[in-house]
Amino acid sequence: MAQLFGFVQFELPGSTGVPDGRYLSRTGGERELQRVLVVESLAAPAPPGRRRRRQPAQVEPDELQAVPLTRATAILAYSPFDTEPEAIAWLDGVAASDELLEALLREGTWLLNSAIHAGATARADPHFAEVDAERALRLRIGIGSGEEVAAGRFTQAREVDLSGSRRSRRRRREEELQPQERLAAVLGARERVDLCETLLLRARADLDAGRMREAAMQLQQGLAALLLELPGALRDPGHEEDMVALESRKDEASAAAEAALRGELDPGAERSVRELTALCERVLRRRRVLRG
Repeated sequence: MAQLFGFVQFELPGSTGVPDGRYLSRTGGERELQRVLVVESLAAPAPPGRRRRRQPAQVEPDELQAVPLTRATAILAYSPFDTEPEAIAWLDGVAASDELLEALLREGTWLLNSAIHAGATARADPHFAEVDAERALRLRIGIGSGEEVAAGRFTQAREVDLSGSRRSRRRRREEELQPQERLAAVLGARERVDLCETLLLRARADLDAGRMREAAMQLQQGLAALLLELPGALRDPGHEEDMVALESRKDEASAAAEAALRGELDPGAERSVRELTALCERVLRRRRVLRG
């Protein structure tokens, strides 16, 4: 019997920028972990020919165009199952546990975003967009043989629904912060986006993608900007307390950034980057909430 592997599969609108194919990822240092990412374009339009650019074509107001899809399958090649019952038990366990499911989705998203980031740097594309599970049109977890999952098929799979009771913390936070009102205020020139907000968003994106060195560099600049832009932003004891804490720990951010220039961060520096990023985010979140 062929070995079975666990996987998480995303069907995403448009292109991720990763060419169709199979990609082997190795991580883990001494205890090497192997994962496989399979990317396949679905219903993609034919590529344009090498003719001169055509004039824009006339369209009707309600005319809709088919959207290409990308299927990306993240396969846990480092952990094969010896028997089908063992594989099914794993799948049942993940499906029944929000914690295990979230961990699997994070791992799959990390692998896909690693490929997107690597592809963007290879072609020097500054406008690449990473993805998350909630933006998938369809999301599956499952098990399959190596031959099956490499072709986008499976032995068993479960559809994952992230709506309703499984709303993510991020989605609840977005609703709490009323982003549409802020969007209108920024576009209408009634508010501006602070420099620290942009830098700390980049730090969070790097953290979530496992790019610790980049996160450390973004955090140092984001924290410095926050301390300059937000003193006295709120008359709130919690705000003042957090600002004092950040001021007292800014040297940790600088040390982590300097270490990032030399190589990988040690566990203590990684912990500082995570804690300080979360603390900066708390300051920004409190300001948005209390401003209404």
